[in-house]
Amino acid sequence: MRSWPTVAIPDVDPKYTLPKLTLKDTLSGTKKALPTKNLYRMYVCGITPYDATHLGHAATYLTFDLINRYLRATGAEVRYVQNITDIDDPLLERAKRDGIDWEDLAHSQIELFRSDMVNLHILPPESYIGAVEAIPLVTEAIEMLKEVHTIYSVDDDLYFSVRSDAEFGTRSHYSQVEMQEIFSQRGGDPDRVGKKDVLDCLVWLAARPGEPSWPSPFGAGRPGWHIECSAIALAYLKPEPADDYAIDIQGGGSDLIFPHHEMGASQVAMMTGKPYAQTYVHAGMVGLDGEKMSKSKGNLVFVSKLVAAGVDPMVIRLALLSAAYGRDRMWTDAVLAEATARMARLQSALSRNEVAPTKECIALIIASLADNLDSPRAIKAIDSWIEQTESGLTGGSSGELSRAIDTFLGIAI
Repeated sequence: MRSWPTVAIPDVDPKYTLPKLTLKDTLSGTKKALPTKNLYRMYVCGITPYDATHLGHAATYLTFDLINRYLRATGAEVRYVQNITDIDDPLLERAKRDGIDWEDLAHSQIELFRSDMVNLHILPPESYIGAVEAIPLVTEAIEMLKEVHTIYSVDDDLYFSVRSDAEFGTRSHYSQVEMQEIFSQRGGDPDRVGKKDVLDCLVWLAARPGEPSWPSPFGAGRPGWHIECSAIALAYLKPEPADDYAIDIQGGGSDLIFPHHEMGASQVAMMTGKPYAQTYVHAGMVGLDGEKMSKSKGNLVFVSKLVAAGVDPMVIRLALLSAAYGRDRMWTDAVLAEATARMARLQSALSRNEVAPTKECIALIIASLADNLDSPRAIKAIDSWIEQTESGLTGGSSGELSRAIDTFLGIAI
């Protein structure tokens, strides 16, 4: 599956020092500095294409865009892979509800997602892989899990035994009761008769009447959700045998901590004999006017609709950057209005012939992002520079600051 067009990133002036990037790690619960490397492997879970792209999606992919940009600015290579779950129950259910072909629905939403990512100036993944095209990889992964005796059958369906991984549950930090409740809410089937453990997860769903299916060594069917990402990550990120971890960064929204990332990590551990990710990074959820934003409530705010209404995509990006990435936050008209006003002041300040000194502002932007992607602090540094410029201070380079804002925050002005 094709990704979206690449985004040019201005070079960083070598006079600026880039500290090690620290990130909040979900597994340890602490901020960790990433080791200095020439190559980082990052996997970020993609959308199920039936409602793209709402602001929750945008906030998530913006988070990992900041990581991507910072690591590239250090001179490192980032091998970034993202999947797209282009076959799953929610997609089939939405297509049936709307009376359209499920493939047509998926293709239309994937194309919309690509357009939104371009508008938001988000760097494309090196590999953008659909679940359907990854089915051969999924079947290979299931075979690997069968070899270590972690797969069993319930009727004609195949399940992964989560307790085969001694570390299961340690990454998400939920109790057994909490895991069962969340599992039930997020696509799991704890009440399925015949399972060895209520939390065991489906890896291959045997063909059902009226549903799409593909041939496999296990009979016709389609992949389970978690095995899709495990298989794609290993195939495209190509872990080195000598590495202590399979990949460097596993990312997504906080709603994926359990069961998706927990179960995917267990599967990878059983396939490779090593921990999945060195660092697990999760973006917070975006609500609307004091309520959770969700498909069931019908209160999703879509990037494409904001842009169609005349909102500058860079203003959307700036608005999302005004809150800490890991915290749940609310989207309101006031948030958008504040970002619109801030962008207007920034554009006005950068258009002046004489501007306030910029070196300190750029250094503060870099230091802020190095500290767990503290974009609100970076924006405060820019606000301070705007005030200094408006007060008449001179001695800076508007072009240098504009390039730095583009490089690190992804805001093209």
